Amino acid sequence: MDHSHSETMLINQSIITDIKAIIAQSKDNAIRAVDHQRTLMYWHIGKRIFEEEQGGKDRADYGTYLIKYLSEQLQPEFGSSFSDRQLHWYRQFYRTFPIVNTLCSQLSWSQYRLLLRIDNQDKIQFYIAETIKNNWTVRRLERQIYSHLYERLLMSNDKESVLAVAKNEKLPSDAKEIIKDPMFLEFLGLKREASYYERDLENAIITHLQGFLLELGNGFSFAARQKRIHIEDDEFFVDLVFYNRLLQCFVIIEIKTTKITHQDIGQLQMYVNYYDRIEKLSHENATIGILLCASKNDAVVRFTLPEGQKQIFASQYKLYLPTEEQLLEEVNKELENFEEKESKKNN
Repeated sequence: MDHSHSETMLINQSIITDIKAIIAQSKDNAIRAVDHQRTLMYWHIGKRIFEEEQGGKDRADYGTYLIKYLSEQLQPEFGSSFSDRQLHWYRQFYRTFPIVNTLCSQLSWSQYRLLLRIDNQDKIQFYIAETIKNNWTVRRLERQIYSHLYERLLMSNDKESVLAVAKNEKLPSDAKEIIKDPMFLEFLGLKREASYYERDLENAIITHLQGFLLELGNGFSFAARQKRIHIEDDEFFVDLVFYNRLLQCFVIIEIKTTKITHQDIGQLQMYVNYYDRIEKLSHENATIGILLCASKNDAVVRFTLPEGQKQIFASQYKLYLPTEEQLLEEVNKELENFEEKESKKNN
């Protein structure tokens, strides 16, 4: 055997993998560094435009005139990044984030552009924290904003808790802090007008598992589908089983394409009890059960289960993203229901 060939055989091949990983990481870091510098450049341009505007604020139309003039001077030399529209964005960027040290290098300019459309500082901070924590791409951040993730979590939680969990200031201690209702499954590509069997929806979820995990939220991993369990001589099949590392528990999802009944809730409760007594390890927390349903009756859920229980949840699924108006209507309805319950408690 050739001597040099035998030496090559002795070299640990993992060195090639390691060096390739170093090269890829360095390239990624370089791209991020360049993008962050570009983001800082836009911030400083926005700051300078704002300062100049303030100097001429005695003229009502000075801001419009200034942006137009700057665009005429800069665009021929530096391109479309200095159009009227872009310069307006830079000015807005500075006004939304007035302290340069608060800008996160993990976020790209494209992500900041999405955040500039939000007019609520708490909401902006929530999406920044979630983007960094989950390493969201621009497309993923856009989807979460358009699917109103922040508002959906607010439906069953207080604002401080939602922000604290997002920023890793606290771990979720209650399943409702991360379980969404409704869940939006537009990525499945199913027509909203059509009726589906439960198996159709389950198959679509498995096909688009990455999207479904993103919709479920932080800490979820897939464990099983149609999990067979034996209870004495009877055999049952659990639709979907996940594990959540933040809550440190199993999460069972049963799919119902029709309105849920008390029998559905009872069946899910049985599966949850089985996992708690047979599958759960001593250090793990109580199993969570989610009925993912086309429509639900909150009263049926409430009266079927013991008061104050924290293991079974019903979450309605929708096959399309709602409009802002539709979502706000739902949020207001939920807040009214909550206030009504609190008022009854206090009287």
